[in-house]
Order: sequence, then structure tokens, then C-alpha cells
Amino acid sequence: MAFLSKNMRQLLQDLDSETEAAQALQSKKGVTAEELNKKTSEIQTIKAKIESQKAIDGGKEFDAAGTQVVKAKEEKPISKFASLEYRKAFMDYAKTGKSSNILEFRSADASTTTGDVGAIIPSTILEEVIKKVETYGQIFSRVRKLAVRGGLKVPILSLKPTATWIGESAPSSRQKIQMTDSVSFTYYGLECKVATSILADTVTLAQFESILIDVIGEAITKAMDIVIIKGDGTTGPLGITKDTRIPSKQIITLKPDEFTDWSTWKKKVFAKMPLSYKGGAEFFMASGTYEGYIDGMVDKQGQPVGRVNYSIAEGPQERFGGKPVVEVEDDVIANYDDAATGDVVAIYGNLNNYAINSNMQLTMFRYLDHDTNQWVDKALLIADGKILDPNGFVIVKKGEATTGT
Repeated sequence: MAFLSKNMRQLLQDLDSETEAAQALQSKKGVTAEELNKKTSEIQTIKAKIESQKAIDGGKEFDAAGTQVVKAKEEKPISKFASLEYRKAFMDYAKTGKSSNILEFRSADASTTTGDVGAIIPSTILEEVIKKVETYGQIFSRVRKLAVRGGLKVPILSLKPTATWIGESAPSSRQKIQMTDSVSFTYYGLECKVATSILADTVTLAQFESILIDVIGEAITKAMDIVIIKGDGTTGPLGITKDTRIPSKQIITLKPDEFTDWSTWKKKVFAKMPLSYKGGAEFFMASGTYEGYIDGMVDKQGQPVGRVNYSIAEGPQERFGGKPVVEVEDDVIANYDDAATGDVVAIYGNLNNYAINSNMQLTMFRYLDHDTNQWVDKALLIADGKILDPNGFVIVKKGEATTGT
């Protein structure tokens, strides 16, 4: 049973009293309009105070006497994988191989080639690794993250409904959302091997976790960025540049003289991106490509189309044709000078049209490398990835120089 606060009880009593007084006043002979208005005003004032008290009392509990009941603050239970006990047990396992009944072990997914069984990495480490990957991964931080069961077909919206004008009596044609196109994800294991010698000298738990976060985070970030761009789809996720579903008209080859010409970029690259996909689209290319060929490019009127905007808050911001440019490492997208003819040197698109499917759960395995006779800790992440909508990308390749130039 819910009880009211003392203040609310008093206000309700005052309202009853004033209401009764108003009723008595109305039946009184010779009552004036001024007296009635005054009483009405007093009742409205009390009602306003009641509404204010409701706001004050909202969400609070009161006992039979009208006194507020103050409950002890409930502390959220700490996850087993975040407990100090589990974290220390995991450190011993990673450093020495010592097992513990505190640890929880899990086998690698049946769809992967490994049959290892390893300890689940503490959630405190996992959260920091994910944070590091999503912060520093220039590519991974921009793609869509999914967590659907592998092997299932995920439908892709292939037709967007349109609005049409209709006559006074003619019905509009029904727009059907066709979900016939779909994409399915499988399981791939991403391994990050850490020599136990790196961890062996760590003394404190904080030092151990810091080193593990840095080592695993950096390795996963680099591996994810590379595979999203050029994964072969056999040993890992299928990368953007390897996906044969991208329309051939959106795979462009630019000769050396064309690569530095704005009118060619505008006609052959910018114009090839469907209008509905231009929103949020960015350029991705090696730093050397942008700085050596794009930065400083001008149009026919001499206006810069490739430029770096400098912001005190956000630092330098590379732009090309009004679009943001994301500079990546050469092993992600080849630098133009080092690229061979036919190599991809730039990508234009919105990475939200690419998805990584993973529950982002890391498991640590420990094994003896017989070649080096050393113990190795191996962090395993199960994931897959591929383009959701291939129409949202334009691929730029390096062309062969024209003979005689």
C-alpha cells in the first residue's frame, strides 16, 4: 500500500476544507462576487501547491506516518569476469599456465580450425581492448558492428519506397520493400600471439593488464583495418577491394596524368557514386598519396579542391572535393608511388555500408611452440565481415602511363 507524504496530506486536507467552505459560501444569502472570487483563488492556489508537491514526492516512498523511507543504495553486482579474484587468476594462467577453478574455459567455435580450449579474458581487459580498437582503428571505427549468429542470412533492403502523386480517385501503386538480397556471415578466428616473455616480468596486476591491452589492442586494430579493405574472404572476412559485387562502372582506373587532374576525378570518380550514397562518403588513401598528389590540387579556376583545414579543436582535417579524407597506412591501401599498375590506391564510400559481425569476446589460449621451445599466449577473436551494400563504394586503381609520356 502506498502512503502520502506529510506535506501532501496537509495540502489535501486544506483543499477539502476550502472546498467545503466554498460550497457553504455559495449557499449564503447576500454573498458577493468578490467573496466568491477570493475563495476560488484560494482553492486554485492550493491545487497548484498539490501539483508542485507531486513533483517533489515523485519516485519516493513514504511510511504510514508520511515520513520518507530512505533505502540503502543497491550496488550492482560485479561480474565474475571483472572480479579481482578472476583477474588475478587469469594473470597467473597467462604468465605461468597455472589453471584455477575460478577461471572459466571455453573451446574455440566448432567452425574454426582450432580445437583449443582457453580461458575467457576478464571483462575489464576486454572492454579496454575494444575501446582501444574503436578509437585508434581508422577503418574499424567507421564500419557497422553486428552481432548476429553465424550461418544466418541477413536480408538487405534492395528497394527504397517512393512517394507518388495520385489523382482524386486513382489509388497509388503499392511500394513493396523487397528483401530478396541477403548477406550471410560465417566464423573466422583472428589470432594474436603474445610471447610469454613479454608478460613474465610483470609484477603488478595493473602492469600486466596494461601491457596485454596495448599488445592485443594494437594487433587487432591493424588486422581489422587491413582485412576490411583487402581481406580475401577465405582465411578471413571479405574486404571491400576484393568484393566482386561492386558494380564494374564504379571500379575506376586513372592514368598518371589523370590522377592529378581535378576534371577527371570529378567526371570518373565523384560522378560514379550514386547520389543516394554520397551522404557520409569519405575518401580513404595512403598518407603519401594524399600529400603527394591530392593536397594542393586546384580546379580550372585555380580554386583548391584538395586542401587541409586546420582547426584548434580537431587539428588538421584533410579534404578533397569537399569530402573528408582518411589517411591510412601503406599496408592497408598502397601508396601511389609504390603501387603497381592495377593496384587499388583510393576508396570512396561510406564505411557504414560494411559490417563486422562479432560478439567481440576474446579467449586466451596457451600452448608450447615446439619450433622455439617457448610458451605462447594466443588471444582468439571470432569474427566475419563483408559489404552490406556494394553500390556505396567507388574503387580507384592506378593506371598505366600513356606510351610516350
